[in-house]
Amino acid sequence: MTEGQSAHSPIHVLVVDDSATVRQVLSAVLSEKHGFRVTVAADPLFAFDKMKKFLPDVILLDLEMPRMDGLTFLEKLMSQNPVPVVVCSGLTGPRTEAAIRALEIGAVDIITKPKVGVRGFLEESAVLLEDTVRAAATARVTKFRKLRKERSGYHNADVVIPPAVPSLPARHRDKIIAIGASTGGTEALLQVFEQMPRDCPGIVAVQHMPEGFTAAFAKRLDGICRIEVREAADGDKIMPGRAYIAPGNRHTLVRRLGSGYFLEVRDGSLVSRHRPSVNVLFRSVVQAAGASSVGVLMTGMGDDGADGLLEMKQAEAFTIAQDEATCVVFGMPREAILRGAASEVLPLSLIPSAILRNSHASKP
Repeated sequence: MTEGQSAHSPIHVLVVDDSATVRQVLSAVLSEKHGFRVTVAADPLFAFDKMKKFLPDVILLDLEMPRMDGLTFLEKLMSQNPVPVVVCSGLTGPRTEAAIRALEIGAVDIITKPKVGVRGFLEESAVLLEDTVRAAATARVTKFRKLRKERSGYHNADVVIPPAVPSLPARHRDKIIAIGASTGGTEALLQVFEQMPRDCPGIVAVQHMPEGFTAAFAKRLDGICRIEVREAADGDKIMPGRAYIAPGNRHTLVRRLGSGYFLEVRDGSLVSRHRPSVNVLFRSVVQAAGASSVGVLMTGMGDDGADGLLEMKQAEAFTIAQDEATCVVFGMPREAILRGAASEVLPLSLIPSAILRNSHASKP
């Protein structure tokens, strides 16, 4: 929401896409949801003309368009008059790389471009689209904006992984790090991973991102960081000095086999309105590692991960929530703090040292 806009004012969305079908689908889906007002533009030049008359709360942006490509438009926008931008992109090839580049320039999130008409737009996809746009409307591009909260159709982690009490004493387990993030999390994860040494404990991270983009995101981080970063695959053994990014549209769990940790990647219902879900990851880490784990919940809208972080703290794991001042959206960490789930509330710059300080602590 823009400054001065009331909590009940509609979110004004500008859809910039040269495909009339895509414009129609996105407009129709959002228009059916209470609280959205949608305007469309066939390319960035038309978009700039419309923005002279009004400033949207959120822009849904295609990257491949005539007259001016989406990345160029985004660069101009971020340098002149920043507005929260969600990239609406295809799944394959160079498009995924361009979408990751858009996040680096300043886009706050990515959604998958719909391939079907409105009637074929799956209910889950519509839920994710609405949540993504609402999150973007609250994103800190120039300042913090008050969050809205929506919980309809909500499932907790029980639908994927039932609660259980860890059975193995903590002293027999190696350390493991679990991280959850959403809107604004791509940059936050980069800042954390860049500070990790090659001998750090294994890391498993959920970053809310559509299917097809997580592999490109992991590849981008792998080229920057000292540690190895890869997209998680079912059966992967978690190794020191390696970070695993949960694949889009699949839940990722940590399992213990003997003295080692392994990844389970599986289908399942949306949990906390997401797949992958941070709550699912955190609960699995409680069961696999208990007190020998570190949990971190960073920027993002909603409350995914808040209950899981509390479960981790109750299992005597060390838990961190990112502070309001450094979050793009202070939603998920805020909910964790309100639940008493955070051992420490820290700015992003101090999170890496806190992770290392507690993950290298002596075993009991």
